[in-house]
Amino acid sequence: MLRRVFLGVLTGAAVLVLPLAGVPAAQADPGVQLVTLTYDDSRATQYRSAIAQGVAIWNSRVTSVQIVRAAAGTTANVRVIADPGWPRANLGPIRPPNGRGSVWMGQQAVSQGYNVVRIAAHEFGHILGLPDNRTGRCTDLMSGSSAPVSCANATPSAAEASRVQQNYSSGFAAQQTNDQAVLIIDAG
Repeated sequence: MLRRVFLGVLTGAAVLVLPLAGVPAAQADPGVQLVTLTYDDSRATQYRSAIAQGVAIWNSRVTSVQIVRAAAGTTANVRVIADPGWPRANLGPIRPPNGRGSVWMGQQAVSQGYNVVRIAAHEFGHILGLPDNRTGRCTDLMSGSSAPVSCANATPSAAEASRVQQNYSSGFAAQQTNDQAVLIIDAG
């Protein structure tokens, strides 16, 4: 019998997965531990709504990790910051996917016409351990700016969601392998 064990260090909380709102019960795997990641959007100003929408999309697509807004006065796993530059994510000192880091919601891409909810979901994809995948297809969330500016798809593809699901359900999210920070800049 295969038994999955969560190597918990993220927030100290790992619980049995229960179906999330919007996720059919048939998709939930009762043998998978749920990792809860928190985010702080207090420095995200005009992007708070888009961030909440991007997070809700991820929460509806995976059951091994849930992203929630941090309670006031608590330390969050992810800081979200409004920025005049290009959107980017810093994944912190541990190899992804560790669910820690910073997301900069760059005004430059928004000014060029890129969809702000897609940007938020894409950058949280990096926090969840997905790299850029410059396919140019709008159906691939992680294709980022290689997709047309008109692309408004903020939903990860089945393959992208499956990769996050697999990484977090296997406990890979908590494995530490090096001390180098990883910065992903989504070049325009």
